[in-house]
Amino acid sequence: MKIEELANHIPENGVFRTGQILSGKRHPAHLRRQLDRWVKNGRVMRLRRGVYLLKRPYASTAPHPFAIANSLKKASYISLQSALAHYGMIPEYVPVTTSVTTGRPETCETPAGRFQFRHISTGRFFGFKEVEVTPGQRVLMASSAKALVDLLYLTPHSDNPDYLKELRLREPEGFSRESLTEVVGKFGSSKVDLAVRLVVHLWEEEK
Repeated sequence: MKIEELANHIPENGVFRTGQILSGKRHPAHLRRQLDRWVKNGRVMRLRRGVYLLKRPYASTAPHPFAIANSLKKASYISLQSALAHYGMIPEYVPVTTSVTTGRPETCETPAGRFQFRHISTGRFFGFKEVEVTPGQRVLMASSAKALVDLLYLTPHSDNPDYLKELRLREPEGFSRESLTEVVGKFGSSKVDLAVRLVVHLWEEEK
């Protein structure tokens, strides 16, 4: 397989899993040797075992960090600080791409950046959808309400008023408090329920 042929078999942003190319009549061992050569000569970047990035100019589009995160771990979606920053709910730049997963928690240090995955139970794995983050790149991301609830649930002592003030959470235009109430109800966490009531109180004070 030539590098140009590889580009035709994977997404335009260049992120791919070995399973996407180890099909058909191609010999797996030969393809893996080719991948190793492409990594060594700088045409392909190895992100983790089984996940690679075809570099420019062979890939037509640079990958968004959220798209990379989705590819690094199946059964995951962008949430927590990364999603909240995307929705304009927190002011700080987020240097780590944060996701929620039903798999084991881990932090992946890759040549393309740092990616953190927080574990959540299957029953709380909801409230996400496909979102276009850049033209042609769609990722699985929590709704603004679910991203907030995920953060409050996974952060110890998130019902502490001082912690919530430090977050400097903004209520974006069009934010649905009804959706927030619905997500909280599905979570069944007294800590999250209290934390959300405190967040809403802070928003009311700011008006």
